[in-house]
Amino acid sequence: MHKYLFAATKSATSTSSRMARSHYSSATMSTAKALSQKSLIAARTGNITKQFPRHASAQVDTLASTSTSSPFKQWPTPMVESNGDYRAEAYLEKLIGGPLYSNQTALPRLPIPDVKDTITKLLPTALPLAESEEEKQSLLDACASFPSEAVELQRRLQARRDGEMKDSSWLQLWWNQLGYLQVRDPIVVNVSYFFHFSDDGTLPTSSLLGGNSDVKSLGVMRGAAMLVAAAEYRKKVCSGTLPCEAIGRKEPKTPLCSVAFKYMWNSTRVPKRVQDVYRMYDPSLHQHCIVARKGRFYSVDFVAENGDPLPLDAIEAKLLRIVELADEAESRDGPAPMLGLLSSSDRDSWADARDELLVSGGEKMEKALEKLESGALMLCLDDEHPTSKEQCAERFLTGGVSSGYNRWFDKSIQLICTNNGKSGLMGEHSMMDGMPIVGLADHITKTSYEDAKNKTYSDFPSDVYSEIEDVFEDVHVSTGAHECIGKAKSDFYKLIGDHELNVQSFQGYGSNYIKKAGFSPDAYVQMAIQLATARLWGKQGGTYEATQMRPFLHGRTETTRSVSPASAAFVKAMGPRPRQDAKNDETRTEKIALLHEAVASHVKYIGEAAKGNGIDRHLLGLSMEVADGEDAPALFAHPLYVRSKTWRVSTSHLTHPNFDNWGFGEVVPDGVGIGYAVKADSCVFNITARKEHDWTGRLSHLLEEALLEMQTMIDMDKPTASKL
Repeated sequence: MHKYLFAATKSATSTSSRMARSHYSSATMSTAKALSQKSLIAARTGNITKQFPRHASAQVDTLASTSTSSPFKQWPTPMVESNGDYRAEAYLEKLIGGPLYSNQTALPRLPIPDVKDTITKLLPTALPLAESEEEKQSLLDACASFPSEAVELQRRLQARRDGEMKDSSWLQLWWNQLGYLQVRDPIVVNVSYFFHFSDDGTLPTSSLLGGNSDVKSLGVMRGAAMLVAAAEYRKKVCSGTLPCEAIGRKEPKTPLCSVAFKYMWNSTRVPKRVQDVYRMYDPSLHQHCIVARKGRFYSVDFVAENGDPLPLDAIEAKLLRIVELADEAESRDGPAPMLGLLSSSDRDSWADARDELLVSGGEKMEKALEKLESGALMLCLDDEHPTSKEQCAERFLTGGVSSGYNRWFDKSIQLICTNNGKSGLMGEHSMMDGMPIVGLADHITKTSYEDAKNKTYSDFPSDVYSEIEDVFEDVHVSTGAHECIGKAKSDFYKLIGDHELNVQSFQGYGSNYIKKAGFSPDAYVQMAIQLATARLWGKQGGTYEATQMRPFLHGRTETTRSVSPASAAFVKAMGPRPRQDAKNDETRTEKIALLHEAVASHVKYIGEAAKGNGIDRHLLGLSMEVADGEDAPALFAHPLYVRSKTWRVSTSHLTHPNFDNWGFGEVVPDGVGIGYAVKADSCVFNITARKEHDWTGRLSHLLEEALLEMQTMIDMDKPTASKL
């Protein structure tokens, strides 16, 4: 989320927010560009669109294959380095072909709304946040003059859409580069998101932990099954045979853009000064994944030449051997050098450290990094035993002090298993939003250990151990590199130490109750979030909910704003604390009516945003068209406008039957990140914020309080059944 889903990085966002809050009498072009980059950044980060759960399983029918020849077409080059422009790698879609990319050339392009329509939609989302009548009138004046001030900007934006970006989205290059690849903040917390998978009920109820071939941890067993499922899904994606995703309840359904799937497998973000790159390796040339254990990274083949997974027993034996090798290496050589922590650094520091690794390690280091980068994905076998949702969330979001070094945060996909069988996924978000990953996660969580054990694929290799390679074994790590690792470790510990996380697992009710009461579950929960955060801070804050734009070519996300006159009226009527007045018929009726209006307003906004008629991406595009030396429209620097797009409440909805939790970090330093799920009879909220505020526990309580209070007044409004 998070940046909602993309706002770009959190500290970059926070810097922009601080800049934006200061008053500018006139904004030069450079100021406008800076503000627009930051608003982009503040919009980018961490949220998976709520449409995901509804369609997550549509593309995973019959993933097993019996092909005996490679289904992958060889790429023109072994590795493709992306600078963030989706157009540059479009030729791979034509090469791969298949159902997955069959609709790409027919997708509509992201529209550019009318300026007056955008301003009309902006005002209701900003005015409730005004701190004085003077500020409110000032914004009205800035909005009144904006259409005439933005005539040339709109013309330039339309020219960009119809000219330079005629074969793409007018937004995607700005979004990918300014919102992600150029952001210098660490990926962890600021960009990455996590899924916490439900337990696999087919695993043994007990399992010995140990280091010889006769015993294995639940983590090894769960990890092996996850790799089998991942290999199946990878074969479908990399061969193009995965059905193109589509949304809608009626036929014909609306196809979704498949551009992101190219960046899913055998891919890694690579740090560079100024702007990172994304490296994608030809999957036809690589059969290995990377397995991390105790900070050491091992390369191991997990698929056969035809792309099918190796048998579960073979993969399990390989993982068990890796656990043994890591234990032996630690006993022999001491703890690993924690190279993985380098990937947790700010991007410039990581770029410099990577250069140091290559200079001091020479060709061996270059080959080692290429081996790691080209792995299909990474499986992290953590030597941990978390139990609660909160403990798992801390491990899956960052790894924490105990396992953060057992990550490579640049990898596009990291599957995570702990010794006691808890599992999850960490996603790198730069070139790929969450929905494609939800499809992968859906297949993984629907493939149990018993399912994987009963699949029949390639022959068991004669020597499973010969294919295990310690990626950085015998590679020289210089004193300078060790110094970089030491700094990265210190910075990482501070980063995670500055943040806190709380999980509210609300068991009172869920979507069944909410729908029966006549509300949209998502919009209803959004109003509970509005009430809870307003009670936390004494006022509403700018709120972002991600809406996917994948019906459009190269579309990513748009913002659904949760603040509205209707939500403000509902929050005001509910008050700063429960008033215990649900028995008052007049008051209760008024509150319920206001709740209905607030929910309806939110649903309407989502509908408009989903059609490409949101306001935040349009205003961002206009601000990007301000040329050097030009005065920007006064609106762009107006404090109330800036406040309305400073996402103090960064939210995203993802409900999946096999997810226990999911989440991401907050977008701005004085805000919260809320990933939530609305299940049939429960709701789960993953709440993140900076520890200095002491907000997450309090907000968790306030969310529960709001949901129970809303339930009470709805139940009290029901007619009492006659006892006669």
